[in-house]
Amino acid sequence: MPDWGEATSWGDEDWGDEVSGERARAVQQAWDLYRTRGERKVRDWDTWQAVRRAWEAGETAASVARRFDVGLANLWRRRACEGGERGRGPDPTPEPPQGWDRWADEQFERFLQRLAAERDVARALLAALRGETGGREMPLWHVGFYYAWRAAELGAEVAEADRERCKAAPWASAVWDAQGRIRPQPHIDYALTRMHRADWRRQVGLPDGVAEAWP
Repeated sequence: MPDWGEATSWGDEDWGDEVSGERARAVQQAWDLYRTRGERKVRDWDTWQAVRRAWEAGETAASVARRFDVGLANLWRRRACEGGERGRGPDPTPEPPQGWDRWADEQFERFLQRLAAERDVARALLAALRGETGGREMPLWHVGFYYAWRAAELGAEVAEADRERCKAAPWASAVWDAQGRIRPQPHIDYALTRMHRADWRRQVGLPDGVAEAWP
């Protein structure tokens, strides 16, 4: 009988016999596996569970294999055996045509412009609270809000004085109706953009010849 723990002790008759030959080949495979175990990647159950969760969450197989240092072929083999189902992860945010750096610079510039406009409105409202007539420095898109606010906060007498003072302004009909009443704010905003549509289109960046229905 050969020494089943050492393949070098097997003779030709051991390999040739059908029964003992099958056993010899099985032992040879087990012996080779044992001798090369230190060279193979052996990952525990927790690692493979983490691999499965990452893959099912939408991470690519190549990325998962690199991150957990597992074989790509083993990953696919385990997925086939375990029946893992891949979920769809969130779509990546597409990079703008001008690149992220230039896009961020443009957004920051717009942010500063919005801040400046908001502060102009705040200064005009504070001037009204102090009893100053003001209004001339108010940004165009906010004049309706400014006079509607004054009418609500300072009373009918102030509202009538404002209307009388501004009745010749080109935007007056957008703010007051024929009876001298302040129009609803949505009506004021829409009417002002319609009256000054070229300014609005230029401000939001709409070129000539496109989206002509706006505003």
